[in-house]
Amino acid sequence: MAYTTAQSSTLYARAKEVIPGGVNSPIRACLSVESEPLFIARAHGSKLVSVEGDTYIDFVQSWGPMLLGHAHPAVTEAAQKACAAGASYGAPCPAELELAELVIEAVPGVEMVRMVNSGTEATMTALRLARGYTKRDKVIKFEGCYHGHADSFLAAAGSGYADLCIPGTPGVPADTVKDTLLAPYNNLERVKALFELHPQDIAAIIVEPTAGNMGLVPPAPGFLEGLRALCDQYGALLIFDEVITGFRLSYGGAQARFGITPDITTLGKIIGGGFPVGAYGGKREIMQHIAPCGTIFQAGTLSGNPVAMATGIATLKLLRQADYAALEKRTADFAHALLGILKAKGVPVTMNTLASMFTIFFTDTPVTDFATAKTSVPKLYTAFYKQMRAQGIYLASLSYEAAMVSFAHTDEDFEKTLEAAAKVTF
Repeated sequence: MAYTTAQSSTLYARAKEVIPGGVNSPIRACLSVESEPLFIARAHGSKLVSVEGDTYIDFVQSWGPMLLGHAHPAVTEAAQKACAAGASYGAPCPAELELAELVIEAVPGVEMVRMVNSGTEATMTALRLARGYTKRDKVIKFEGCYHGHADSFLAAAGSGYADLCIPGTPGVPADTVKDTLLAPYNNLERVKALFELHPQDIAAIIVEPTAGNMGLVPPAPGFLEGLRALCDQYGALLIFDEVITGFRLSYGGAQARFGITPDITTLGKIIGGGFPVGAYGGKREIMQHIAPCGTIFQAGTLSGNPVAMATGIATLKLLRQADYAALEKRTADFAHALLGILKAKGVPVTMNTLASMFTIFFTDTPVTDFATAKTSVPKLYTAFYKQMRAQGIYLASLSYEAAMVSFAHTDEDFEKTLEAAAKVTF
C-alpha cells in the first residue's frame, strides 16, 4: 500500500495562512522530524485514518488519554446522550458528582477533587493552591518534566518545548520563573541541597512520578519516597502531575502503583475519555482552601462540562474492570521485540518501558534523566519516524515523548509494526 500525504499537505498550506504555524499545538507541526503533519479524518480503536483515506496504527493515542482506544462504543454513546441533553450548563450537574466520586475512589491521594478543562489548568491551579496553603513562593520542578504551558513551568521543560529548541522562556518575565527551582530528575541529592538553601521558602515539589515528556523515564528506587520525606521534613507539599500516568500506570495511577501518596494530584484528559477535561485533587484539609470554601480562587464556565463528565464516567467504569497486567505484559513483549530488531541494525539504541508505555532512545546510554535523554541521536529518530509513517505506523513526532499502547491494540498491530521496523534502514 502506498501512503500518500497530498491532501494533508494542501490543508497544511491553507492552515499556515490562518493558524500560527498551521497547527493549534506546536508539537503537531512535525518540525523536529523534518515532516509535515498528517491531517486526520477519523479514528477507531488502535487506528487513525488520514484525510487521504490511509489507515495508521496509532502509538500516540492523542498523547496518552485513549487507553481504551479511539471511539470506544460505550464512551461514544455516553457523549451522544449527554450532547442531546445540552452541551454546557454553567451550573452543577449530577455527572460531575459521580465522576468526582469515581476519581476519589480510585486515586489514593485524592479526598476532594475539582474539575477543570485541561492538564495545564490543573497544574497551574495546583501550584497556586500549594503557594496559598503554605504561604510560600518557591517550587521545585525537574529538568525535562513538562507541566503544561503556564509561565512558572516553562523552565527546562521537556517535550515539544525541548524539541523546538526554544531558548529561555520568551514572553515570560524573569520574575515569574525566579521562584522555580530546578533539579535533575531522579537526583535526590540536588533536591536536598535546594531545601537546605531555601528551608522556609519552598511551597511544593511538582513531579511527573514517571516522566513522560523527556521520553519515558521511570523513577529510580527510593526517589519518590525521598521526595515525600523531604516535603514532610520541610513542610512543603508534594504534587504528583499524573496527567500522563493517572489511570494508565494502574487504575489508581502512579501513586497506587508505587505506594507514595502526594498532597495534591493533577489529572488530564484520560478522566474524560479524551474529551477536554482535567482535574486537581488532594487532601481535604488542603482542598478546602479553594473558593468558595476558602480564599484561593479558581473558576471556569466549562469546568464540570456535562459531556466530558459523562464520557469520563463511562471511561473509568470500563477501566475499573480492565486487565492492566495483561496489557503491560503485551506491551513489554512487543517493546522487547522492537528493541531486538533495532539493535540488529547496529544503531545505538535503548528502550524504557513501563505499564502500557515505552520510548525508543537512539543512544547506548541508559536514560535516567533529561541529560541522558538528550544523548539520543535526533537524526536516527527522524529516519525511523519517517520510514515507519511511510508504512502506516503513527509514532510521536517528538523524540522526547512516550509511545502509548491501548487496550484496543491487537497482536496483528504489533506484528505489522515489527515488520515495518525490520524494513527501516539507517
